[in-house]
Amino acid sequence: MKDFLKHRTALTGGLVVAVVSALLSPVSPAQADDGRIGDNGTDQSSHLNLGAADLPESRTVTTLAPGVTLTKISRGGADSSLFWTAEVAIPADSPDPDAPTSALSSQDTAERTADKLKAAGIDARVEHVQSPQLADAGGDLGYRVRAGHLAAQADGAALVAQIKAAGFASSVIYTGWDGDAGTSTTTRGPWNLDVITVDPGKYQGQLAASFGPDLEKRETTSQLASDAHALAAVNAGFFVFDPKAGAEGDPAGVGVYGGKVLSEAVADRPAFVIDGKKNSSSIQRLTWAGKVSAPSGEATLDGIDRVPGLIRNCGGANDLPTSGPLQDVTCTNSNELVTFTPEFGPTTPAGPGLEVMVDSHDTVTSIAETRGAAVPAGGHTIQATGTDVARLRALAPVGAKLRIDAGLLGQDGKPLHTNKATSVVNGGPLLVKDGSEDVTVRHDGMVHPNDGNSFYYGWVHKRNPRTFAGTDAQGRTMLVTADGRSTASLGLSLKEEADVALSLGMVQAMNLDGGGSTTAVAQGKVQNSPSGGSERAIGDALLVLPGRKDGQ
Repeated sequence: MKDFLKHRTALTGGLVVAVVSALLSPVSPAQADDGRIGDNGTDQSSHLNLGAADLPESRTVTTLAPGVTLTKISRGGADSSLFWTAEVAIPADSPDPDAPTSALSSQDTAERTADKLKAAGIDARVEHVQSPQLADAGGDLGYRVRAGHLAAQADGAALVAQIKAAGFASSVIYTGWDGDAGTSTTTRGPWNLDVITVDPGKYQGQLAASFGPDLEKRETTSQLASDAHALAAVNAGFFVFDPKAGAEGDPAGVGVYGGKVLSEAVADRPAFVIDGKKNSSSIQRLTWAGKVSAPSGEATLDGIDRVPGLIRNCGGANDLPTSGPLQDVTCTNSNELVTFTPEFGPTTPAGPGLEVMVDSHDTVTSIAETRGAAVPAGGHTIQATGTDVARLRALAPVGAKLRIDAGLLGQDGKPLHTNKATSVVNGGPLLVKDGSEDVTVRHDGMVHPNDGNSFYYGWVHKRNPRTFAGTDAQGRTMLVTADGRSTASLGLSLKEEADVALSLGMVQAMNLDGGGSTTAVAQGKVQNSPSGGSERAIGDALLVLPGRKDGQ
């Protein structure tokens, strides 16, 4: 080990920095806590379970505060076997001329597509896509059609034009982004990750989540970190990106901030739950349990702080097309009761329906025949659409006492008890449970029915930028980002994400929002390379807030 390991420590600006280089056997962040290598007596031979086993790996560990470290990991290097190629959008095997194209199809359809391209002078090939087996999905995904072996992305313009002239759409992709079965042990990289580790036994600050000034606007991770004077931060849960899917920035799943439930759960997807008093975290499957109660009766509350009728990622009772979770799909429900808090924004969503104003004493003060109003300070409003308009009108006349319960239930059916130090952010799928991989993509809505596995192929199977969080056996929280969608950092498939979580020592882990959202912030700056070329404004972030000993 001494032949491969060099370790030096330096104090820079009050921060402890440990630089670790290894040809075969680098150490884990847990082993380099507070700038000391192996001071906890653990095995120093561990490395990321990612790519070929003999890849070089280097780690730089910076102590941001006692008990808080940032570990930058670089693994692998240039891989001469990887190249750029054109991936063809395969027409649907359907008589419907408007049927969408797909990245994958049956072997017969793929071969017919390739034959047409070959007839046009294009050297097309058909490839069988086998995906690693996960807890409830994986295996044979279908067949794709590709053409060309290109040295650079820009070299593909002429080929894409030639494919278009033959009647097909295509895009130029890098084969290093493939997550095909077997590539996790053969690809040579490169990969770049940032790991923020928080030890609750040593850290004097507080873990928390923040959405910014209000829910309906998006801010960057670095802005949320700066506003809160955070030592470090990563982007957190899924959120509404397109105004057609709801209010931009609204969490697309559960959200609890400062102990207040401000967004309902997506079915029973995993949630990252923070106890800020103890600086501990856990992963729990939570469900929504909202209701509106009055002396004359009660009614089910469908949601909180979101546009009625639009449910991003689905997962609510009576949603269409499904009451189960469905990632990146906006379900609809024409008959809903949704409550709003002052945290939502200056005004509630406007539209037809009914809106009831409730003051801080739970008293109905007024009723509006259309939706869209300012929320009373310390109070709520409730919006009704469709058949729920009559129900709310009967339940909540002016002067009535109206109790609003925005609640969450754990897997045991008991309410999740919160306090001002409780934060919960959404995500999915689960990656690791009780020290073993348990990647539940079907259960958590990442398998789309009737799309030929195309969504699964792009979202689950392929390598993408990823953000994930979890805990190790010592109770430390780890917040991890992995860059992707470039030749300088390939990203992770969901299987690789789970592999990495385990090799970092996590015993519980879940996926958070990734792709262009993936951002790690520390020391007042963005530490990673967001795939869009700059930071994306997001819905919420996980923050490592300083305590008195850190300068407050």
